[in-house]
Amino acid sequence: MTSQRRLPGIASALLLSLVSSFASAQTPTGALEESIPPGENFDKAEFRLWLPDISGPVRAIVVLVPGSNGDGRPMADDPEWRSFATKHSLALIPCRFTDKPHDQNFIDHYVNVSRGSGQALLDALGALGTRTKHVELATAPFLMWGMSAGGQFNYEFVAWKSERVAAFVVNKGGIYYSALLSPAARSVPGLLFIGGKDLEFRNNTIAGLFAVNRRAGALWALAEEPNVAHVVGRSRDVAMMFYGDVLPLRIGASGGTALQPLNEKAGFLGDLKAHTAKPLDEAGTPNYPTA
Repeated sequence: MTSQRRLPGIASALLLSLVSSFASAQTPTGALEESIPPGENFDKAEFRLWLPDISGPVRAIVVLVPGSNGDGRPMADDPEWRSFATKHSLALIPCRFTDKPHDQNFIDHYVNVSRGSGQALLDALGALGTRTKHVELATAPFLMWGMSAGGQFNYEFVAWKSERVAAFVVNKGGIYYSALLSPAARSVPGLLFIGGKDLEFRNNTIAGLFAVNRRAGALWALAEEPNVAHVVGRSRDVAMMFYGDVLPLRIGASGGTALQPLNEKAGFLGDLKAHTAKPLDEAGTPNYPTA
């Protein structure tokens, strides 16, 4: 795996109006379902909330988005995600987004979150917060994990509402709507995965997005899984380590909506050619991509 940028240890919101026609069924797992009517850039927007057995508010929300037009809601039953969420007092919100029919099926319109799908997620969390009396769900920070189109959704959400995201993962995606992100979005810690056996255009796209934003100071890391194609691989496990280290730096033990900025000088610099890492110093960085 390519060296990744690490911070010490490793690697507003609006009060939302409720929309009509929400699903209210409770699943056999104890999770709650919510759905949003079709919008400008999506057909289905369906969500499943799982909350750990804790007495107080959750610190943050793990947003889980699957690949193209996939149904991520079964991830609410994943014992690894549940264990991670319980350990850190987090909610899980696996998602299902689908496109309306169109000719170029390799382009997912719903990942362009500013056109409606991002607001659908926020609206669903607002409604779920009311139903569960966990009103903090309407404003709690996100840890965003996604595979393929799910990673694209995450990237575009950071571009749209960076103030809501504590950390994010881009995982072997292909089609993106944004290139150079804002300074605020570049300050959100991110981990971008490529697979050594994935399609070349996907790897080139992600490496290019990383390069242009990292050149502008993005606090991101690039990780290659050398013998992995277009699959999750170990990215979920590494993401959990990444989130575990970022949480106390961005949110802290008591939670809250105000995300703490990261001090780049306190981190490590990854040399993507030599596959080495060292503490970041005042000497500057090489003139080739680093993490």
